[in-house]
Amino acid sequence: MTDTSPKSFSPRIFSGIQPSGGLTLGNYLGAIKRFVAAQEQGIETIYCLVDLHAITVWQDPAKLRNATRELAAGYLAAGIDPRRSILFNQSQVPAHAQLAWIFNCVARMGWLRRMTQFKDKAGKHAEEASVGLFAYPNLMAADILVYHATHVPVGEDQKQHLELARDIAIKFNHDFGLEFFPVVEPVIEGAATRVMSLRDGTKKMSKSDPSDQSRINLTDDADAIASKIRKARTDPEPLPESVDGLEGRAEARNLVNIYAALADIAPAEVIAQFGGQGFGALKPALAELAVEKLSPLNAEMRRLMQDPAEIDRLLGEGAERAHSIAQPILEQTLDIVGMIRSRRG
Repeated sequence: MTDTSPKSFSPRIFSGIQPSGGLTLGNYLGAIKRFVAAQEQGIETIYCLVDLHAITVWQDPAKLRNATRELAAGYLAAGIDPRRSILFNQSQVPAHAQLAWIFNCVARMGWLRRMTQFKDKAGKHAEEASVGLFAYPNLMAADILVYHATHVPVGEDQKQHLELARDIAIKFNHDFGLEFFPVVEPVIEGAATRVMSLRDGTKKMSKSDPSDQSRINLTDDADAIASKIRKARTDPEPLPESVDGLEGRAEARNLVNIYAALADIAPAEVIAQFGGQGFGALKPALAELAVEKLSPLNAEMRRLMQDPAEIDRLLGEGAERAHSIAQPILEQTLDIVGMIRSRRG
């Protein structure tokens, strides 16, 4: 039997992104750029391409495989080092799905019914949505807790799901009288943790938006990047003299935040440089900065995608490392719940 005594939780970062479409500037600034920085903190970092989450809505198999490799290429091109971080796709580590079933039996229906993202995605067609779309927050909790992760970088729109993971950990620990799962902490930081649409500053930049002009894709070339920034929606007023003046000006705030995040400066420094000027000054500077930062990443992604077998090899190696952490935690969980595990091999 596995030792089920309480464990001390060493700091460990986990995060996952769905391979359900092309990577955007929002993914880069809101997640991947910060993932790269986390490698420098001396904390174990685990980054997962959550392909099981992607199939909560139907996916073309060939496109899903390509999207998974493209997402991996984006991580690698941005600076994720597969020797220093664990990078893998979720479906190669069965412990995720096995723990998710246990969490299906821990989480309460009322908790899931309160998830606003299900309401947003299913809309008026909730009865036709997959069970997976409804229950996937339990799988998200399993993704995190199967590694005893202590910190999860998330956008504001994922905070509710992380709170559910905390609730599941607390209830499991209470039900079995153990401090077995950590109560994970969200990590929300940076000027552009939530990058907004270039066409509507009140909406998140999304790969599912029907308008390609609403987002900058990491596969866009320099001309496309510059063109999209030039055409980004703005208001007629000049930029304010202080950050407080961005209140109620969603598009202006978005462009200022994107500039700040790309330049690794505070929004106040952007305002100090461009305050009082029109967008005719900010947009060309932002376009130049975005091309400078994103073009090398774009080129490296293209190079990596020319060798899909190498990407698959790296994901497989990452999955082996992930499995070596997840499997003992799953086995301890099964012991705690009361499952007999006598099969050899």
